[in-house]
Amino acid sequence: MKDYIVRATAADGQVRAFAVTSRDMVETARARHNTSPVVTAALGRLLTAGAMMGVMMKGEKDLLTLQIKCSGPVKGLTVTADSKGHVKGFADVPQVMLPPNKKGKLDVGGALDLGVLSVIKDLGMKEPYVGQTELKTGEIGDDLTWYFANSEQTPSSVGLGVLMEKNNTVKQAGGFILQLMPFASEEVITGLEKKLTGMQSVTDYLDRGFTPEQLLEELLGKFELEILERMDTSFFCNCSKGRVEKAIVSIGRKELNDMIQEGRPIEVKCHFCNTPYEFTVEDLKNIIRRSK
Repeated sequence: MKDYIVRATAADGQVRAFAVTSRDMVETARARHNTSPVVTAALGRLLTAGAMMGVMMKGEKDLLTLQIKCSGPVKGLTVTADSKGHVKGFADVPQVMLPPNKKGKLDVGGALDLGVLSVIKDLGMKEPYVGQTELKTGEIGDDLTWYFANSEQTPSSVGLGVLMEKNNTVKQAGGFILQLMPFASEEVITGLEKKLTGMQSVTDYLDRGFTPEQLLEELLGKFELEILERMDTSFFCNCSKGRVEKAIVSIGRKELNDMIQEGRPIEVKCHFCNTPYEFTVEDLKNIIRRSK
């Protein structure tokens, strides 16, 4: 099944909802960064959330960044998404090995431990919007639920999941975000809370073959679910040799001249997709000339 996001409403607009299947996206990230299973799960959850939160934005050039800085062995995660369903990301430490948690699942909470979640929205204003909250569980879905309630004053439920194969590739990945509008009735709030309490994990549904539409139907079917839009989503990085060159310029002329004196080409990798770019000695000389 190709990765895609659905946007929907329910209960006469009292609930807005998003759901996504993101297996290919998360597998691409795993392969690009050679992440261990627990890091694949952590980064995959954040990528999945980023894809849905990205399409919540309205502007063509709007950009969303989700960043976690934490005390756990993974150290941090960064994900960037746009309003068109493109998302990319990386882990500070891609190889972390931990025993399963008490439920026998990948210990994402242990990999992150204590920390801070930052949500940065560049909406074309002079300054980006920045919202921050402490990590509550490190499970990412819970942390984003807390973020929406406290930083955006929007009661929400965020469910995210990544299921691994025995060969450590990604078997299933996806998630949902449900949000209550300010005018939601007590009946809708109570009914939704009851439904969520009895929910299985996201990966349980995905592994049974549920599509994003069926996942939302399971959650919101009794509230007259209305699917509004379906859009593709994917791991996509817009890096280029030119963009990487700008980063090289920023290290300073002295350092560039030292590299030239060594007489060897250098290789620089993009943080987000791990694509390598080689710069020859002549390339470095041209960079200095152009930066005058």
